Amino acid sequence: MITNKTYKTNFNIEDPGIVKAEILEPIPYAYKSKRSIDITIRHPEYTSVCPMTGLPDNGCITIKYRPDQTIVELKSLKYYLLQYRNVGMFYEHVVNKILDDLVQVLKPLRMEVTGEFTPRGGISSLATAVYENEEKF
Repeated sequence: MITNKTYKTNFNIEDPGIVKAEILEPIPYAYKSKRSIDITIRHPEYTSVCPMTGLPDNGCITIKYRPDQTIVELKSLKYYLLQYRNVGMFYEHVVNKILDDLVQVLKPLRMEVTGEFTPRGGISSLATAVYENEEKF
């Protein structure tokens, strides 16, 4: 578990430990024996907070994956991502945690999570984390 240094602010900043992967619901991929598929999911309304200032961080989370046996049920993914709303995490940690949680639940052949975060102070950030199941390739 990666935690961030806590800074004194007047904001309610939640610890990353409140985000639970158990909310993610895998469902069988019905065409697994017929063909592979690449899935892209975009969540353009991602929000969390800066762990240093408590200011809102906004962006778009894009999840691209090739399933093996299961796919993610989208309502459960929505509720999973909403857990980050008051969590204080740096961008780089966000994309890695989302990737780790989804890989743990779905066990895909390949997955890539990208966070494209809204500029603040004239700086924009794009962070990507990738997983490949070496045994299946």
